[in-house]
Amino acid sequence: MTSSLKDYSEAYVWVWLPESAAPIVAGKLEAYGQQLRFNYGQSYLDRAEQQYAIPLYLPELPLRKGRLENLPGLSMPNCLRDAAPDAWGRRVILNKLVGRGSQSSDTAELGELVYLLESGSDRIGAFDFQLSPTEYVPRSAKNVPLEELVKSAERVEQGIPLTPELDQALFHGSSIGGARPKALIEANTCKYIAKFSSSTDTYSVVKAEYIAMRLADEVGLDVAPVKLVKAANKDVLLIERFDRQQHPDGWRRKIMVSALTLLELDDMMARYASYETLAEIIRHRFIEPKATLHELFQRLVFNILVGNTDDHARNHAAFWDGKDLTLTPAYDICPQGRAGNEQSQAMLIHGRDNRSSLSTCLKSAASYLLTEAEAKAIMKQQIATIEQRWVAICDEAEFNQVERKLLWRRQFLNPYSVDVP
Repeated sequence: MTSSLKDYSEAYVWVWLPESAAPIVAGKLEAYGQQLRFNYGQSYLDRAEQQYAIPLYLPELPLRKGRLENLPGLSMPNCLRDAAPDAWGRRVILNKLVGRGSQSSDTAELGELVYLLESGSDRIGAFDFQLSPTEYVPRSAKNVPLEELVKSAERVEQGIPLTPELDQALFHGSSIGGARPKALIEANTCKYIAKFSSSTDTYSVVKAEYIAMRLADEVGLDVAPVKLVKAANKDVLLIERFDRQQHPDGWRRKIMVSALTLLELDDMMARYASYETLAEIIRHRFIEPKATLHELFQRLVFNILVGNTDDHARNHAAFWDGKDLTLTPAYDICPQGRAGNEQSQAMLIHGRDNRSSLSTCLKSAASYLLTEAEAKAIMKQQIATIEQRWVAICDEAEFNQVERKLLWRRQFLNPYSVDVP
């Protein structure tokens, strides 16, 4: 690691405004004691006065002059933290900066500004971070074969430095969230997140996620489209990005904020994230709140039915257009390992209860403007669809019989969870 990497004290925030294929500088994020605080640039505020710019997110970053205070309990604006890499991206950056031995290195040894400025520019949402307020220089790599990306991911997991070619191949996707090996690719008119198998997998986790995402579509959820392919004899899951839209003038980006940002919590406080509180925010701040609440309830039920207990508040998100919020398609629906029957969701479901049980969901039905009868109907419909479509979708994924037995009635439709009164 070079000493200059420790000296980042500021980063300029660039944003793709709605209906624009080119970014403009919005302001500066700078170190202030133990915090990072944001200050809008005067040029951006001038644009806003003419209604050519929007607040990056409200209530967190209102359009006004001067250094903005962070919300209580936050060390930086959460909407900007959403654009930072998470566990996997941080390992890629550590590998790049530290080299051999990065496997045992602590990602906390690098500051947040390092991760923002050293990660790829094609990050989730519509923000990027630069050292210059006047010149935008994207940090990206050429579109590379999946085989090279698979090799890169394996070396990062082993803590082995990447060759320059492999380093560039994987660096492009270093800004995206999550803990599993992944990268970004572009094909035809779509952009995808590619997820790879991990050396620690005891079964094909990428196939299991494919099956869960396909079943989510079958039960009627608004979910990101997925494909399953092979590269270097390894399974690769391709998830179509919904934060990008191709137009004749180039790729347009959509501003996104996580549920953690909506709830005004940081990562250390994520255990207090609640579906019921999120539902309350939807009632007051989202367009089409009733339909959105029904969708969120259905996602909660489905997470429980397929054993996705990794439904933390960064795995829910909304689009922000400067005024209104709308729920993004569902993503990261992946069955998790399960030692026994009893399990808990990552977010609270009813009061302080987060048990992975449909009976727990039923107690909170009113929060989603659903009657008990309507909630039960949703549960029964999802169970029936999963039972009917399980074999066909497993066949689609070439999921072998051993793996099916490992997951069926354990992660998928576990008896503890499927307890509709």
